[in-house]
Amino acid sequence: MRQLNFYFLFFIFFSLHFSCNRMAEKTEDIHHNIDTINKEITPNKITAQNVFVSLPDRKLIVKLIEENKIEYNPDLLNNPLLVSKYTIDVYKAANFGIYGSDLSISNTFGQTQESLLFLKCVNKLATQLGVTSAFNQKLFDRIQNNESNRDTVLQIICNSFAKVEELLKTNNRVATSAIILSGCWIEGLYVSCKISENPYTESIIKAIYNHKESLENIIIMLEKANLDEKSLFILKDLKSINNEFELVKKNKITQKQGIKNITSMITKLRQAIINSGH
Repeated sequence: MRQLNFYFLFFIFFSLHFSCNRMAEKTEDIHHNIDTINKEITPNKITAQNVFVSLPDRKLIVKLIEENKIEYNPDLLNNPLLVSKYTIDVYKAANFGIYGSDLSISNTFGQTQESLLFLKCVNKLATQLGVTSAFNQKLFDRIQNNESNRDTVLQIICNSFAKVEELLKTNNRVATSAIILSGCWIEGLYVSCKISENPYTESIIKAIYNHKESLENIIIMLEKANLDEKSLFILKDLKSINNEFELVKKNKITQKQGIKNITSMITKLRQAIINSGH
């Protein structure tokens, strides 16, 4: 049984960081000019938007969703019961990204009750990270009042995460913002790799390797963010995963071996994030 498709996951995860209206209006132009944009990107100008630019076209995402008959699989997402154990800032931020992704996924698949559980996790971590205004009671009320309209709920979620991004930017909390984005990316790669195990399909493999550029941009963001010592393991592990991508790109190992290695590495990193934090 096929579950969450990789392309779809990345669209959902990274859409959390931008206004959905703006994304809908600009995506086609962005991807039409992607080569030009990427040539202009320098290490000093890497932002969350640069990461988003390198993602696949939304039309392709919709096509893949329909072709693969995607079904919801909650076992691939983080356990809401773990949220109380995250008391160290880096784990709060990384799991904020992970739970935010899970919130969006569960909502997209019409899982109202699970969406509310993930929303409570995000709200709790938002409070602890000092961005409560983006996830307050008004947000809960708006989501519950529109629970029958998935597009509207996703719009509300997107706008709230865009507000988080702006709040962190305004308060010069670049590291927190970069770690949240990393959490989103890590969740996406983890789920994608797990999907690739059964069945082992060419489309999933291709999708995974096509996002090497996004990883490189995230690494640059983390390097610029002046991470504290407790956060450096994320950067270190993502660099190791990127090195594995490089081995495949240079034909030093096969794609199958690369996927196997990357799956092991991303699983270890994700486990370190979701099972630690206190």
